[in-house]
Amino acid sequence: MASSPYKAAAGLGVSHASSFLTIVALGVVGIFGRQTLGWTLFAVAALALAVTTAVHHAEVIAARVGPTLGALVLALAVTAIEVGLIVSMMTNDTPDSAVVARDTVFSAVIIVTNGILGICLLVGGLRFKELGFHAGGTNSLLAVLAVLSGLTLVLPNYTISTPGPVYNSAQLVFASVASLALYGCLLFAQTRTHKDYFEPPGAAETAPQAEHALPTPGMAWLSFACLMLSLVSVIGLAKKLSPAIEAGIDAVGAPRATVGIVIALLVLAPEMFAALSAARHNRLQTSLNLALGSGAASIALTIPTVSAFAIVTGRSLVLGLDSKNIVFLTLTFVTSGLTLGRGSSTALQGLTHLVLLCAFLAFSFVP
Repeated sequence: MASSPYKAAAGLGVSHASSFLTIVALGVVGIFGRQTLGWTLFAVAALALAVTTAVHHAEVIAARVGPTLGALVLALAVTAIEVGLIVSMMTNDTPDSAVVARDTVFSAVIIVTNGILGICLLVGGLRFKELGFHAGGTNSLLAVLAVLSGLTLVLPNYTISTPGPVYNSAQLVFASVASLALYGCLLFAQTRTHKDYFEPPGAAETAPQAEHALPTPGMAWLSFACLMLSLVSVIGLAKKLSPAIEAGIDAVGAPRATVGIVIALLVLAPEMFAALSAARHNRLQTSLNLALGSGAASIALTIPTVSAFAIVTGRSLVLGLDSKNIVFLTLTFVTSGLTLGRGSSTALQGLTHLVLLCAFLAFSFVP
């Protein structure tokens, strides 16, 4: 029998202690860590613990506020901390600083739409043969993500006010305001006007039966605090591991841009495992909310923040993708429109997305 997400409130002491232990591990790595195999393995183990506890606390929050708001809380929390990581990397003023926001956001979009979405469709399809979801809500998420991606990652290639794939200051302001406005409308639809579009099918009938198992408000707030601690650990440990990742990338002769892909995979790990857990329990709508919603949040929060930072500090900000990545972005949204258009999915559709992800990874590491 599939376990209920409301059982996530069990083991309170262990999960909360684990969140604090990950912060301690981050501090230990930051103060005493060295670029050795032992410290790298310790950081990886701490990262795995941080991801596990983050998923647990996200499930507790979802049990209290509902799967839609729970997915939204996790997506916004991960994205907000990710934005801080990107801004801190931009302050390094390395040759890659101007493109770090573009590479990270683009990698996140491809990973959530083909990786997280694909593995959820595949695992859920293999277990339940066919999974249902609300096409109206899912297509709304997909449409918002497509417009945000085109506005911020493709259109800069075709403006003529400035040379190269960059916006000038006025264009950055417009793109930022438009992104925030569109994402704000999406949040309003998810939480107010069309909440049922983003709820798992049958949620209204099953919720009253589990009402007695809901975590208390105090437990939910405590889980939120521990979720933030776990996510800070995930981001911090990912940054501490970046030199080892860069060394590995150099060792295999892959382009430096692939560092952003690896870091994005680490940062998105909590959402991936939370989405996979939902798919394994036949709650594909929650998985889709996590995947597509986090992609939209990544663009809508990151681009305005890094644009303001670039304008204020006078730094260069390159947003436009090259032609190869525009092809991958186009294939991703065309494929997503076909696989998510009818409100049900199978394992074959998940495999289609995963093949596209593998192609993206293959041609990124071997361009």
